[in-house]
Amino acid sequence: MANEVPGGPAPRPEADDGRRGTAGRPAVWRWVLGLFGTALGAVSLVAGLTWTLLYVEGPQPVVDVTVGVVLALGGLVLLMPHRLPLPPLATTAAAAGTALAGTAAGLAAGTTRVCCMYGYVAERGFPLRWQARGAIADDPDTARRLAEDSGWHVDLAALAANLFVWSYVGMLVVALVVLVRRAR
Repeated sequence: MANEVPGGPAPRPEADDGRRGTAGRPAVWRWVLGLFGTALGAVSLVAGLTWTLLYVEGPQPVVDVTVGVVLALGGLVLLMPHRLPLPPLATTAAAAGTALAGTAAGLAAGTTRVCCMYGYVAERGFPLRWQARGAIADDPDTARRLAEDSGWHVDLAALAANLFVWSYVGMLVVALVVLVRRAR
């Protein structure tokens, strides 16, 4: 063979089924990744549509409908890798970068409210609030002061959901770039 290194191991032939990023991967690994992507796409599509239908008349309809649409579109992209092949490295980088940047930027969106018999709650995060602090007292000023002196608490489930939604935004941006390039 022309690629042999004298005294070294024989080069392994690389299996390539024509898709980007699949060379050298065992067929079973490609099958598992494909099955995972299909399952995640189906769950995301159903979750996005359900989210949109359940929260269309919620307290934040624009935000909730946007989250539902992002989940549904992300699910469609994952369900159609044969129609819209995405570059694996660029998609992973965009999804991870957008997840971290979007979640961090979401901390700028905060709300505070006085509730009930003087409970004060401050929350941060967008689209889901994942950081909060609060207190209860006999009057609103004391409740606010106690809340501001307390530490922030992190809701890990909401944080994970934020990272997931923002990663889908990154994947959708890559999908949009691929579609625009294909149209040229």
